[in-house]
Amino acid sequence: MRPARQLFSSVMRQMLLDLGAEKPQTLDTFVVGRNAELAQRLRRFAQGGAVSDDRFIYLWGEEGAGKTHLLRSLAADADADARYLPAGAPPEDYVFDHGIGLYLMDDCQDLDADAQIAAFALFNQVKENGALLVSAGSKPPLGLELREDLRTRLGWGLVYQVHGLTDEEKIAALTQTAQARGISLPPGVLPYLITHFRRDMRSLSAMLDALDQYSLETQRPITLPLLRSLLQLEGEPKP
Repeated sequence: MRPARQLFSSVMRQMLLDLGAEKPQTLDTFVVGRNAELAQRLRRFAQGGAVSDDRFIYLWGEEGAGKTHLLRSLAADADADARYLPAGAPPEDYVFDHGIGLYLMDDCQDLDADAQIAAFALFNQVKENGALLVSAGSKPPLGLELREDLRTRLGWGLVYQVHGLTDEEKIAALTQTAQARGISLPPGVLPYLITHFRRDMRSLSAMLDALDQYSLETQRPITLPLLRSLLQLEGEPKP
C-alpha cells in the first residue's frame, strides 16, 4: 500500500490536471495584456469579417504566450464552422471544405514535408474561395525553416507578435480571478507561484484552483508555506 503522502500527491496531481482541463479556452478568457489590437482583430474574424482583403493572419511568439489559446478560442467562438489544425494533423485534414469558413493552423514550425505541401494548397484554396485562415508559429514567417512558397503565404496577410504577459500582468490577472472567487491571498503567494511554477496562464490558473481546493482539503488557510507544500507534492519547485 502506498504511503499516505504519495497517495495524496497522486490525488492532487490528478486534481490539478482536471482543473486545467475543465475550463474551455475562449476569447473572453484570454488575458489581453499588450495584445489589444490583435484581440479585437480576432474577434472580428470570429464573426466572419475581414478588413479589406486581409483574409489571413499569422501569429508568432514565445511558448506560453497564448497562440494556441487564441486558435482554440477561435475554433470555439467562430460564427462559421472552423477547423483547428495542429502540426501533427494528417495531410487530408488540410483539404479545403466549402462548409468550413475558418481554418486555424497551429505550430507551423513543426509541419513535416507532406503537411507543408497540403498547407500550401490550403492557402490557395482559402484565397480563391473567400474563407479565412489564422496560423501560428514560433517565429515570424521568414524565420521559419519551411519551404519558401509556404513561408510566403504565411506572410500574405497580417502578422502579429503575441506578447506574453509580464509578471506584473500575471499577478494582476490572478489577483482579479482570486477576488472574483472570494479567495483570500496574502502578499507573497502569487509572486512565489509565478517564479516557482510553470509560467503560462493556463497552468497558473489551474494551480490557483488547486491551491484553493488544497486549502479546503487540509482545512488550512492559504499561506506561502501551504503553497510550498502543494508545489512539493507536485514536484514543481525550481532549484
